Amino acid sequence: MKRSIRTTVAVLAATSLAFGLGACSAAADKAADQVDKAVNETYEVTYEVTGKNIESIEFHGGSGSAMEPKLEKETKPATPWTKTVTLKGVMPPAVMPLSLDPAADLTCKVIHKGKVIKEAKGEQAMAGGCVAVSPIAGG
Repeated sequence: MKRSIRTTVAVLAATSLAFGLGACSAAADKAADQVDKAVNETYEVTYEVTGKNIESIEFHGGSGSAMEPKLEKETKPATPWTKTVTLKGVMPPAVMPLSLDPAADLTCKVIHKGKVIKEAKGEQAMAGGCVAVSPIAGG
């Protein structure tokens, strides 16, 4: 009697495992499809930088890959400076102003669909600029 109970339990466990793995496989396939879509989708952002005596502005302009964006650079830009770019998938929008003037009064913004999704001022703008999460990756 004990042997048949053990056999039944083993069969039920194997069946549950097979169904569970099948469900995980379906979930993994769905997740992979969503990642593929997110990586290939594009979106538009506008960068804004204000301040004075700005040496350069580096930003993600859409070149490179979603996971390894290439920086573009403008030297000695006039301010206020704005630039609208099209980015890919999970590529984070980023703009980094640089000034050697401690009183430069820097502000940077990343704007998506009319809404500011990242803003930094003063030392924060100098230290890291404005780097946001891709609106595609963020939901």
